[in-house]
Amino acid sequence: MIDANQTRGDRASPAGARTVVVAGAGIGGLTAALALAAKGFRVIVLEKSERLEEIGAGLQLSPNASRILIDLGLRATLEPRVIAPDAISIFSARAGAEIGQIPLGEPANFRYGAPYWIVHRADLQQVLLARVAATPDIDLRLGAQFEDVASYGKGVTVGQRRGTTRHQEPALALIGADGVWSAVRNQLFPKVQASFSGRIAWRGTADTAQLPSQFRLGRVLLWLGANAHLVAYPVSGGQRINVVAVSPGTWNRPGYNESADPADIRNQFDIRNWPASVRMLVGAVDGWRRWALFGVDAGAPWVSGRVALLGDAAHAMLPFVAQGAAMAIEDAAVLADRLSDTINDPAGVPAALEHYAGARQARVVRVQRTALRSGQIYHLSGAMALARDSFIRLAGGQRLLTRQDWIYDWRQR
Repeated sequence: MIDANQTRGDRASPAGARTVVVAGAGIGGLTAALALAAKGFRVIVLEKSERLEEIGAGLQLSPNASRILIDLGLRATLEPRVIAPDAISIFSARAGAEIGQIPLGEPANFRYGAPYWIVHRADLQQVLLARVAATPDIDLRLGAQFEDVASYGKGVTVGQRRGTTRHQEPALALIGADGVWSAVRNQLFPKVQASFSGRIAWRGTADTAQLPSQFRLGRVLLWLGANAHLVAYPVSGGQRINVVAVSPGTWNRPGYNESADPADIRNQFDIRNWPASVRMLVGAVDGWRRWALFGVDAGAPWVSGRVALLGDAAHAMLPFVAQGAAMAIEDAAVLADRLSDTINDPAGVPAALEHYAGARQARVVRVQRTALRSGQIYHLSGAMALARDSFIRLAGGQRLLTRQDWIYDWRQR
């Protein structure tokens, strides 16, 4: 945990030359800060929380994301904290049996030139924060609330507040990486609002040692059921199993980390109709958290002048292709690349940000739509579920993996 007293935010800021302000210190914001600093920018990261707490659970980092983190020099510090699963095993909750496997591990590493990793969000956050703290050109300011932004001839002035103190920061550009409820987006594009998907995700972790051997195989386990699905995979060096169950619901309070009563799982996620192994896994979870799944239309505007959105602020999506964090990481790499020529050409920043959005938007829209469609497929019932299961069996692992090429084999251009 890092608090405001450990940051460099109280140091006097030089003029806004080569300075980019990033609002939000999540995975996307921290990655963007590192990518921008690597291109020669001075970066100020504003985070409204006084402390960066280790919230959240597991993340899947497919090769399109892991290669960016590796290129940022994070491989050595990440590898001891990640697991490279050998496959995604797909199960039918109705039949209680495996219906297919998507090979990962070394085959995926060879195919895409980068590994498929699973990691606890807190572990990834710690690695990013350690690199940020060791980077002189990044100034992380905790307890600093973004308030507003105004443009002037060669840059922007970013208003921030710490307690009762307001401060204006000159910069070349502002990047809104402040999540699905983005304050930056709300100022730029107030008509673009997050919309509730009608689904709730329930998450928690279980002690691997308390579970049967099938949960120690080092792979992602995906159960497909009628109007619900469940995903489980190892984190924390295999000592814990991350569990996420998704079902319909009407509860839609904003937030990511609200505690949930186990009775809520029984009421909303009818586990009685699921295999004994799933019931055992759900019963082993130490404590459940829940979050309502919201989305932000990726086809809405991302850029206004010298201000751009990144990650969930621009395109929060459903988690059904495990690409939310990956898309934010991709955004960060492309943003830094497009801005790299503007350090000595401040007038080029608006065009560079438009190029960033132009390079990203069509892909992210496609990923967002694929996630929506995948969720519908996961939750089929009756004859449609039987047809889905038959397709997965007949397709085979290599064909199923090939269908992911357009996502996993992405490389920055």
